[in-house]
Amino acid sequence: MAGPGRQRDPDEAMHKLVVVLRGAAESEWMERRWSEDFVPLAERMPGLRRVLVGRVRGAPAGPAEVLLLHEFLFDDLASLQAAMTSAEGQAAGLALMRFAGERAELFFAEHHEMSLDRLPGAAGTAEGSG
Repeated sequence: MAGPGRQRDPDEAMHKLVVVLRGAAESEWMERRWSEDFVPLAERMPGLRRVLVGRVRGAPAGPAEVLLLHEFLFDDLASLQAAMTSAEGQAAGLALMRFAGERAELFFAEHHEMSLDRLPGAAGTAEGSG
């Protein structure tokens, strides 16, 4: 667990809040409410380390019902839970529910990243470039 003043181990898992927003890909109103009402509040949650946003452009079988994936990364599950119960987290949640309601789905996930250049034989390494 990375606390104040401690450097985070890059192999240490983080935890994230994943917000899945469903809606039509051309939903300009939904996109505006998300970016103007929700994002400014959510990005002020205490302990937030990183934000990832994905705009869904389709699926292997055709159109997707998902409009956006918004991920908020924290050092650990306790930090994530504290952020959600903070004044900023509560305000962000209320803003999201006001415009998205049942179109928003939230998940907690353990987050791991792996650099492929650290694997033996990976592309770009001496072993994998032959």
